[in-house]
Amino acid sequence: MSVQQTIHVGGKWQAAASGATREIIDPADAKPFAVVAEGGAADVDAAVAAARTAFDSGEWPRTPVADRAALLRRVGELLQRDREDIALLESRDAGKTLEEGRVDVDCVTDAFRYFADLVVHESGGRVVDAGSPGIHSVVVHEPVGVCALIAPWNYPLLQASWKIAPALAAGNTFVIKPSEITPLTTVALIELLVEAGLPAGVANLVTGAGDPVGARMSEHPDVDLVSFTGGLASGTKVMQAAAVTVKKVALELGGKNPNVVFADACATEEGFDTAVDQALNAAFIHSGQVCSAGSRLIVEESVRERFVAELARRAAKIRLGRGTADGVECGPLVSAQQLAKTEMYVASALEEGAVLRSGGARPEPSDVRPEGGYFYAPTVLDQCHREMRVVREEVFGPVLTVETFRTEDEAVALANDTEYGLAGGVWTADAGRARRVAGRLRHGTVWINDFHPYLPQAEWGGFGKSGIGRELGPSGLAEYREAKHVYQNLEPRPVRWFAG
Repeated sequence: MSVQQTIHVGGKWQAAASGATREIIDPADAKPFAVVAEGGAADVDAAVAAARTAFDSGEWPRTPVADRAALLRRVGELLQRDREDIALLESRDAGKTLEEGRVDVDCVTDAFRYFADLVVHESGGRVVDAGSPGIHSVVVHEPVGVCALIAPWNYPLLQASWKIAPALAAGNTFVIKPSEITPLTTVALIELLVEAGLPAGVANLVTGAGDPVGARMSEHPDVDLVSFTGGLASGTKVMQAAAVTVKKVALELGGKNPNVVFADACATEEGFDTAVDQALNAAFIHSGQVCSAGSRLIVEESVRERFVAELARRAAKIRLGRGTADGVECGPLVSAQQLAKTEMYVASALEEGAVLRSGGARPEPSDVRPEGGYFYAPTVLDQCHREMRVVREEVFGPVLTVETFRTEDEAVALANDTEYGLAGGVWTADAGRARRVAGRLRHGTVWINDFHPYLPQAEWGGFGKSGIGRELGPSGLAEYREAKHVYQNLEPRPVRWFAG
């Protein structure tokens, strides 16, 4: 395998300054299929310098909004042109199914188009009434500057787009670091930005590990903003490093998301079938490697046994395999480390008294599950409680825990009993209850009789240790801007405050 030059600085692709490389592993068979540059602190310094020059002296921050929006729309067109190739690359790199990869490309396209529309339809600023006809006062929004963007491994292309699209729409320059284990579609996205005509130095990419690459980006004195999506431990390190130079920081740090099912949602056969089906989707899409996964099923006691029995039966039938194989519904975990972590959490839960209803082991290899792949069977753990690690901590694997409640207050208390607060779902046929419970949940997104959909025009982010700031929506654009108040005195005259 030849080494890809995956570091992009000042408009040029290059190898790492140190010459170091990294093999990219296919999680379906644990075999390398690509080799990329393994950047370090020196590469970050060069990339930040290029972004700094492009912001301070380049054309992009001063490019008319309509032209910036046109470029974003062009990127959307290129994404659709290359949809199948990018989806295949995402499937092989991250282990997800090919159909999931296609959906991701479409969602990335939507993000670029949304921020293009948002920025071009804005007003020229907010006029502030100063109480005098001789004063013109307006609040305008300007780009933050150089942005350090750090994306996770589970949705490499999607999460990168949630940062890159608003950063560019606002007129910033950036350096992006994808996860070191899933960098390939971010490389492809930078290639499309170049093809779309983005000026050199605006988009810079450094592939490599969180330490030193992400660490150096977070602390760099010439970086004005850090946007990080990933785990809580890494997020706190990013925040600490950024604090030294008082950068703007946006963090999305995952969740431990409740999916609350009231008995009345299951009163009909159609309702029962839908709630069970959606509980499967909530927990096991992308093998549970989703920050908003509904990994905590909180079900009313009167329907618990029937609900869990059917859930476990269907979970056992989920077809696992290589994401590009026909009929496969769920791919492998992304790495050997993630597989071992999942096994640890399941073992811990069983030791603490959880009852295994489905899964709990690696499946046997087959034609669609190659030997050595990081596969783990969708797992349902019954009779769980809040003291268990598997209930408190983010597993990021195909593991669903089951808790029960008797009253609405108890359901809300359980759902909110988490350090995180990213997302949650409520299933009920009672419209009043749906609104009450949704209003009481301390989570950034609440679904009623659904789970997982998001809209690019609606803010995404969480409460508590799920992070700070928001992505998507108008607030997602605001993260990449600074507000400036311009106060103009149209009739200046002496103040005479001092006598002399």
